[in-house]
Amino acid sequence: MPSSGKLTATCPECGSDLVIDGATGEVISHRAPKRPPAGGKDFDDLLAGLDSDRERAEDVFARSMAAEKDRDRLLEEKFSAAMKRAEEEPDDEPPRRPFDFD
Repeated sequence: MPSSGKLTATCPECGSDLVIDGATGEVISHRAPKRPPAGGKDFDDLLAGLDSDRERAEDVFARSMAAEKDRDRLLEEKFSAAMKRAEEEPDDEPPRRPFDFD
């Protein structure tokens, strides 16, 4: 049988302190652990991280620009292939109207 007192536990995932009601098993309070500012990194590490983020963003931008330039050519090729296929295999009859399905 559960006790009616309060239990204190530490979360193994995040390290926060939890106060749990013994009778219901619900969390009464949650206190996050103290963390050092900037994740414990010094200024030089943070600047190096900014430089790597900038390089990664420039790389993603360059790839998307190249894909956008190539996109026009690919769409033109697809359109010309569809036009050629439409000329080779013309439809003999017009498409059916919704009223014809009855």
